[in-house]
Amino acid sequence: MRPIDRQAMVLLAITLVADQVSKQLLLGFLLKAGALVTVIDGFFRLVIVWNRGVSFGLLGGDQALPPWVLSAVAIAVCVGLFIWLRRTDQRLTGWGIGLVMGGAIGNVIDRARWGAVFDFADFHIGQWHWPAFNIADAAIVVGVGLMLIDSLLGEKQRAP
Repeated sequence: MRPIDRQAMVLLAITLVADQVSKQLLLGFLLKAGALVTVIDGFFRLVIVWNRGVSFGLLGGDQALPPWVLSAVAIAVCVGLFIWLRRTDQRLTGWGIGLVMGGAIGNVIDRARWGAVFDFADFHIGQWHWPAFNIADAAIVVGVGLMLIDSLLGEKQRAP
C-alpha cells in the first residue's frame, strides 16, 4: 500500500471513530441534559437536530429523499473517491479524500441507525445561525477544502 493510501485510510478511520463516538456520547448527554446546552453564550450551543437532507440540511424539507437514496449516493461518491485516491500522487488530495470518505461513511451509519443524521454543533450570533453540523460534516468541508487547495496550488507547482 502506498503511503498516500495509508494516510488517507488513517484519516478515514480517525474521522469515522471520532464522529461516531462524539455522536453517541453527545446524544446520550443531550437527552439527559435537555435538547439544548449553551457552551458559549450567544455563540455556541449543543443541540439535537435530526438532518434528513444532505450536508447542512440541504434537500431536507418535507419532501426529503429516503435515507437509503442518500446513503446510496454517499456510497457511490466514496467508490469514486477511492478510485481517485488510487490514481493520485498528491498528498493534500489524498488527505482530503480520506476526510471526505470518513465523513460520508459516518453520516451513512447515522442514516442506517436512525433514519437521519444527528447534528449537534450550533454556532450562532444573535438570530443568525449556521446550520447545525457534526464532526463528519466538518471533515467533509475540510477534505473538500484540501482538495481545492491542492488543485489550485498544485497546478502552479506543476506548470513548466
